[in-house]
Amino acid sequence: MSDTRQNIGWMWYPADLEIYHCMLQNFSREERDHAWPAFWKMDDWNKNVQFSRTVQLETPTEFLVTATGVGYVSVNGQKYPLGKPVACGPGKTDIAVAVGNMTGLPAIYVEGEVICSDSEWRVTNFIEEHPVGHSSLYRSREVSPNTIPYRSFTCQPVTVSPAVSAQGNNGVLYDFGRLVNGTVQLSMDANKQVTLCYGESDTEALDEKWCYYKEEHATIKTQPRRRAFRYIFIPNVGMDEVGLTAVHTYVDIPVKALFHCDDELVNRIFAVAVETFRQCSGLFFIDGVKRDRWVWSGDAYQSYVVNPYIFFDEEINKRTLLGLRGNLGIQQHLNTIVDYSLLWILGVEHEYQMTGDLEFLREIYPKVEDLMEMCMAQTDENGFIIGRPQDWIFVDWADIDKTGPISAEQVLFVRSYEVMAQLCERLGRDGSRYREMGQALKQKLNQFFWSPEKGAFIDSYQSGRNHVTRHANIFAVCFEVATPEQQKSILENVILNPDVPQITTPYFKFFELDTLCKLGYLDEVFKRMKEYWGGMLERGAVTFWEEFDPNQSGPEQYAMYDDPFGKSLCHAWGASPIYLLGRYFLGVRPTSPGYATYEVKPVTRFFNQLDCQVPVKDGVVRITYQDGVLDIKCP
Repeated sequence: MSDTRQNIGWMWYPADLEIYHCMLQNFSREERDHAWPAFWKMDDWNKNVQFSRTVQLETPTEFLVTATGVGYVSVNGQKYPLGKPVACGPGKTDIAVAVGNMTGLPAIYVEGEVICSDSEWRVTNFIEEHPVGHSSLYRSREVSPNTIPYRSFTCQPVTVSPAVSAQGNNGVLYDFGRLVNGTVQLSMDANKQVTLCYGESDTEALDEKWCYYKEEHATIKTQPRRRAFRYIFIPNVGMDEVGLTAVHTYVDIPVKALFHCDDELVNRIFAVAVETFRQCSGLFFIDGVKRDRWVWSGDAYQSYVVNPYIFFDEEINKRTLLGLRGNLGIQQHLNTIVDYSLLWILGVEHEYQMTGDLEFLREIYPKVEDLMEMCMAQTDENGFIIGRPQDWIFVDWADIDKTGPISAEQVLFVRSYEVMAQLCERLGRDGSRYREMGQALKQKLNQFFWSPEKGAFIDSYQSGRNHVTRHANIFAVCFEVATPEQQKSILENVILNPDVPQITTPYFKFFELDTLCKLGYLDEVFKRMKEYWGGMLERGAVTFWEEFDPNQSGPEQYAMYDDPFGKSLCHAWGASPIYLLGRYFLGVRPTSPGYATYEVKPVTRFFNQLDCQVPVKDGVVRITYQDGVLDIKCP
């Protein structure tokens, strides 16, 4: 029999919370003087649902239902209003709660000594019935699932200095010394109005025309929007005219990882990677906190991989997967990007490897299958997945030959077939169809895209250019699609070949360095990690950037997308050193789903001293190394 100590909190139709908040998240973007809602189809949540459960009562009892929406409580067919105690029992008691909400998520919170919110409740949208959805973030009746349970702290500027804007106006520049994702609070004369120019860099804040965020006519009564910034410039004021503080808001996901070694640069890289990842982790994994603030599937894929090495938070993975995917009956690729749909499928396997949660896999599998079937329907006579007119073939910001089917997409497609077969087998289904189709596609991949002359995969066979980039070849090794002989050739002819254009985005640096680690080139990875991420630290980075080109300097280093400040200086895909250090240098990895078994194999030759902690399913692994003595403590 349930009691209040087992209360799971607010309950809703499964995946509705994720779909609802993902929609809000993808409508939060703004650019200068206008809003920018997501440019892809957004699925809707259920507006009216009915919860139910049956309980055998030995004695009379009462319970209270709080709801977000309108509706009623029914006990054995008798209706009662929401928000008032309902008496019932003894005997068999059938309870139903109907809730409708046209503007938010319909949800209920049930309190009582015997009848409360627990896992025995079911919910229907009047077509399908499922166990209720719930989350540890929404255990308290006071925290509505229609809100985000932010925590906050106040930040003071570390420096306040006179400055001149790019337009020649004198004013005051406030530097908070860190990236703030929150709101500002003004202290000044009640009748005064000022202009706030926000910036991730001082260069951006000092450009009154092109800074991404600018708030004009701000007063002490202004309710500012939640924005990401390090600097704020206020033009046309003196040093003592305006006081400014900021309130940083965040979803509290505890960091369980620790890393300290005798190389201070590596320590700083790890610390800034942690800060970057925390900033981009809320209800969902988002791409960056200043510009898009959208939930992108490719960015999220890397976050699923990093998560076990910093948070080991199972719920944010699931929320992001569910929010991205939406409802059954998919008609469009995730974020309109073909490779992002395939990476979402691979992300489900990462989630299962991390958690071993078979119940969640059963819940999400119909949506995995639905997406895969859409991809399979989008193939040519060779079985290659191809883009439709409305699709975006992304892969990376690079000069990739995207004529016709491209090899990078086919590599991901092969891996998706393999994952589908694995997921089927985990659920006791027959996955042979997917496995056979994956093998057939791999043969076609080698027939059409492998160039013996180049010793690598070419981007496109239709164009006749025989163009080689790093991307498909890195994917082929990283996802174990290339044979051992091909891997050796790719390493020599592509990955270690300086004549092949270099990767400039941390997004694909992740795949490149992961591949080098898998091939045993840890020395090269350690060197590149210190050079690339250390290069951003030399530029004063407090979080890691969306893209970094060491050859750029001055204002041009902040430009992207033909926008002088289009580059995000806090991007989730910049946090991969957390994964690289935890997985390969500290050597912690699962060897079976849910870390039922796992390996801890530190590579100590890079360090004279280590004091580190890596989360696993049931606790943390503590690794210390001092004076040649390695000590490992497992939970």
